Amino acid sequence: MNSILTSKWTKVVVFLACLIPVGQLLWRAFHNGLAGFPDNMDFGANPIEFITHATGDWTLRFLIITLAITPLRNILRQPQLIRFRRMLGLFAFFYGCLHFGTWIGLDKFFAWSEMWKDVQKRRFITVGFAAFVLMIPLAVTSTAGMIRRLGGKRWQMLHRAIYVSAILGVVHYYWLVKSDLRKPLLYAVIVGVLLAYRLGMWVYRRGQRVAAGGGVRSEPSTAETA
Repeated sequence: MNSILTSKWTKVVVFLACLIPVGQLLWRAFHNGLAGFPDNMDFGANPIEFITHATGDWTLRFLIITLAITPLRNILRQPQLIRFRRMLGLFAFFYGCLHFGTWIGLDKFFAWSEMWKDVQKRRFITVGFAAFVLMIPLAVTSTAGMIRRLGGKRWQMLHRAIYVSAILGVVHYYWLVKSDLRKPLLYAVIVGVLLAYRLGMWVYRRGQRVAAGGGVRSEPSTAETA
């Protein structure tokens, strides 16, 4: 398993797998005449809404997968899983950009004043916009150079914003859905479990330090954060 996780080809495979959702959307667009927005079984009666929901779903899914890396690497005892976390986080931002861009370009046709009114008045858009804005500094500071400039501790503190972004993403989805709440509630449970795991590990490690005499913990490496 370790040899597979450390292989450069595994990263290529993961990268290509992360492109499958957008590839499916493009395939449907080109093979079902999306430019004309016809009614069809693939996109339904409202293609713009379909694309908006699909990209929003994948944004939240990639946020969840990114958050799952740390628990999985600890539970499975596979520290090399950390190699994929930055890529997965950037794909969450990528699909977030597609989601936001669909709303700006296809839904609102770049009517900035109308969009700003929506952000102010419609609470599900307000929290969704906040979740996306929080992802921007995380994507910008994801490079090794930015980690060195910020320092491990400051970088760690900044990237804890992913927790808030994931929570806001779930709230955004919950407030958006008017009838079937199963998917947003499922996402809420998963995010809750992932955050509870982190809280539990923090309490456990703090208890260990206290039991050991309250030793000062050294600055964590970036490989252990988020």
